[in-house]
Amino acid sequence: MSNTDLSKESRVLRAVKLAVTNVIKDTATQPGLKHPLSEATIEDLRQCLVLISGREREIAEEAGDSMVMRPSYVDEPAPTGKAEVSLASLQKKGTPDS
Repeated sequence: MSNTDLSKESRVLRAVKLAVTNVIKDTATQPGLKHPLSEATIEDLRQCLVLISGREREIAEEAGDSMVMRPSYVDEPAPTGKAEVSLASLQKKGTPDS
């Protein structure tokens, strides 16, 4: 698939995701009231969002992009998914082991 096709597919996915989430927001009801959508339709909407998110993840992986969308500072190290913490730094001061 070319970059143009992926870009077009990404735009289509984004538009469909926006439409589905807007339907969900617009039909949200107060607790205790009957929802206007059937349980089957609600489940279909959930499955659509799962499929869209999965394909967005695949497209990002194919492009070598990260799905991490958290804000970060310029001088902040890139996230690696792992964190190292020394046990000594966790030890409370004034404990018998210190």
